[in-house]
Amino acid sequence: MNQIEPCPETIRAILTIAGSDCSAGAGLQADLKTFQHFGLHGLTAVTCIVSETANIVRRVDPVDPSMLQDQILLMLDSFPLTVVKTGMLGSAKHVSCVAEIFKSHPHIKLVIDPVMIASTGASLIEADAIAAYREQLLPLAHLITPNLPEAETLLGETIPSVDAMSRAAKFLTEKYTCATLIKGGHLNAKDCTDLLYDGKNEHRFTSPRLDVKASHGTGCTLAAAIAANLAIGKDLPDAVSAAKDYLNDCLRHSYRFIHPNGEVIDALNQGTRF
Repeated sequence: MNQIEPCPETIRAILTIAGSDCSAGAGLQADLKTFQHFGLHGLTAVTCIVSETANIVRRVDPVDPSMLQDQILLMLDSFPLTVVKTGMLGSAKHVSCVAEIFKSHPHIKLVIDPVMIASTGASLIEADAIAAYREQLLPLAHLITPNLPEAETLLGETIPSVDAMSRAAKFLTEKYTCATLIKGGHLNAKDCTDLLYDGKNEHRFTSPRLDVKASHGTGCTLAAAIAANLAIGKDLPDAVSAAKDYLNDCLRHSYRFIHPNGEVIDALNQGTRF
């Protein structure tokens, strides 16, 4: 009988705490595909179950906070984790649950994608959950990755330009004592600029705006790719750069499904090969 070999030390585990997207374009499904691309063993703690496609969100059922807590604690007890990524948390109770756990794990780098506002501008969480993010979770982060509307919510004012993004990133970094990556895709510009401030230096990542329809899951995918690159040992600027390259490849090689009724669903290509 063949003996099963132990997992090689080069295989690292990484955890995502996020919602389940049944269309597999965003949420924990996007995170798992991204982790696999970078050679990591992805783990999940489910915060909510979402019935959605890239075109519609039809239903959101939250997981009981005690169940979320048990998933996270079991993963922390079972796997050697150095990086954890959070996505859609939903309610103040879920945010508080995550914050309470990671107070006791300061060695873990938390990459927090503060999912608050959808690309359409619709709010995804209640005001008390935003307060819980501000007061409890963001101060524990290694990196936060708000899109422009989310950064405006945290800042309390509009961010109309890349220079304003720079000021906002420095303010958020100083306020929450973590690095800040503000994603500038919502700016009406020919190029897309994401801006990272790590507490000492500013880094701008600019690339041409791609003429593709697939945008569902871009925020999840970028944050997951940054977390993955941190887990394999890259420093923060290099991790963001590699993640941006990966996301652009996902966009360039995106594809679409056409239902017999004529509905079109565009999807990122988060595959391991392009």
